[in-house]
Amino acid sequence: MLPAKNRLRTSKDFALTTKTGVRATSLSLVVYLKANTNGSSAPQIGLIVNKSVGGSVVRHRVSRQLRHLISTQIQTLPLNSQLVIRVLRNQPNFDAELSDLMPKVISKIVVSA
Repeated sequence: MLPAKNRLRTSKDFALTTKTGVRATSLSLVVYLKANTNGSSAPQIGLIVNKSVGGSVVRHRVSRQLRHLISTQIQTLPLNSQLVIRVLRNQPNFDAELSDLMPKVISKIVVSA
């Protein structure tokens, strides 16, 4: 489970991050990252798992798996950034894809900043 300070909560924040943030995609995941220049708060993370991934039990299992994977990478995210992970389809392990996508979006933020 993610700490409360690291959770992205409002639909406005989700929409802003997915529309204006940088994006990296793979077969099963789309990762959006938006860096804010004001303040120095902890990075916030949100998940979008659609019904097309599976039923409720499957979606919650995928969410738990992704939260566990991303919790180990929170310290690599820039301060005051917002990260949204959208799941396109289910697979047994997202570790390799997430490990590939995180450096890509972080480097895009560094280049564009």
